Amino acid sequence: MEVETKGIFVNGKWKVTERTYVLRAPYDGKVLAHISKADVEDVQEAIGGAHRAFQTMRKMPAHQRSDILSKVVEQLKERREEAAQLLSLEAGKPIRTARAEIGRTITTYQFAAEEAKRIYGETIPMDAAPGGEGRLGFTWREPLGTVVAICPFNFPFNLVSHKVGPAIAAGNTVVLKPAEQTPLSALLIAELFQKAGLPDGALQVVTGSGREIGDVLVEDERVKKITFTGSSEVGKQIKAKAGLRRVTLELGSNSGLIVEPDVPIEAIIPRCVEGAFAFAGQVCISLQRIYVHASIYSEFAERFIAQTGQLRVGDPTDEQTDISAMIHEREMERIDSWVQEAVAAGARIGCGGRRENSIYLPTVLLDVKPDMSVSCKEVFAPVVSIVPYSSLDEAIEMVNDSVYGLNVGIYTKDLEKAFHAAREIQAGGVIVNDIPTFRVDHMPYGGVKESGYGREGVKYAVQEMTDLKFVSIKTQL
Repeated sequence: MEVETKGIFVNGKWKVTERTYVLRAPYDGKVLAHISKADVEDVQEAIGGAHRAFQTMRKMPAHQRSDILSKVVEQLKERREEAAQLLSLEAGKPIRTARAEIGRTITTYQFAAEEAKRIYGETIPMDAAPGGEGRLGFTWREPLGTVVAICPFNFPFNLVSHKVGPAIAAGNTVVLKPAEQTPLSALLIAELFQKAGLPDGALQVVTGSGREIGDVLVEDERVKKITFTGSSEVGKQIKAKAGLRRVTLELGSNSGLIVEPDVPIEAIIPRCVEGAFAFAGQVCISLQRIYVHASIYSEFAERFIAQTGQLRVGDPTDEQTDISAMIHEREMERIDSWVQEAVAAGARIGCGGRRENSIYLPTVLLDVKPDMSVSCKEVFAPVVSIVPYSSLDEAIEMVNDSVYGLNVGIYTKDLEKAFHAAREIQAGGVIVNDIPTFRVDHMPYGGVKESGYGREGVKYAVQEMTDLKFVSIKTQL
């Protein structure tokens, strides 16, 4: 069977570039496609086209922008299984998890379609200040211009929707750079937007190496905003290069969970295991550190390890698979070195701790110290640590002892303790009586410290992608 060569999507046309790379499935190495590698000139052409298309988008009525997004929703509903299978192949995501992502992507574009119609301003009581008498004041929001969206491999449909959807809803144009491993999903979305009637140039997709084209994407002055999901190191570089232009950065995490002794352990174990190992732990808010009260620690660890042992690993296209391949061989090598480093420093392996071909087995670590890489860095792999604590304040202190602060969870029946934790935990989100991996697509989402800058969630992303303009009218001359 002949392998297709995919082009970049620039100014409404598909362009196969001179240079390409081979895209392989993470699970079995099967060749999926040859992918065009955009160069600097291609990116400049894409940015120029998006800059010109903005003159059309900024004048497009809200109902038309909403209709375009709604048409994307309807097409994605019709092609949801095709999209899920594509996602499963290129990202190694188990098919049931892939279908859930497509469902969330549909929801996110639907939220964007709705949000396009409710980008409100407000009236200002000018006479509240001396000298304001006889004046009317009000605000509205205006689109920024061209938005560069740089997306990771782990949610290549839904995280793209969290950037492209709000940008189009607000009247911006987008230059989208998907991850090298997951370009097919972004190219499919470009096809859907074109069929939905989005003007040529309003969405550009440039595939290839971030190392080669990253600088031109973030340094071109025609770009008015950069929205990036990825590592803290790259996020810092982007912010340094962006100058006064807008940025939203959704960065690293090592999400923690506190388990108080008043909760029924058997009721929460399946959910905790899901949070730790869904998509092989390659989730920004994957459950990485579990702090369990000493009085229930042994029982919790025993039940958690037993539940983990029931997970099925294998082919991502198999309906029964819970965990499949990690995204790349180098990631397998990295996490294995971190686990072995922890063991050498005194940690114990409760289960897992080794690889099988392209899969790293779900791993539970005990006796972990806070300075071990598996605790203080972002694991981004199917590895979780379980640590005992004696008081809630001690647990909060351990959770906060991190350069990250994205989502943190706490299980407790005590409302006072829940509010105390919510106040004291240093994170963008505190999830009470659920895992920190919980997210729905209209809630504000983002972190503090090295976990990020700005907020996603459709309404909040629209705010970050618009400028507030104030107008004052003197009612009598």
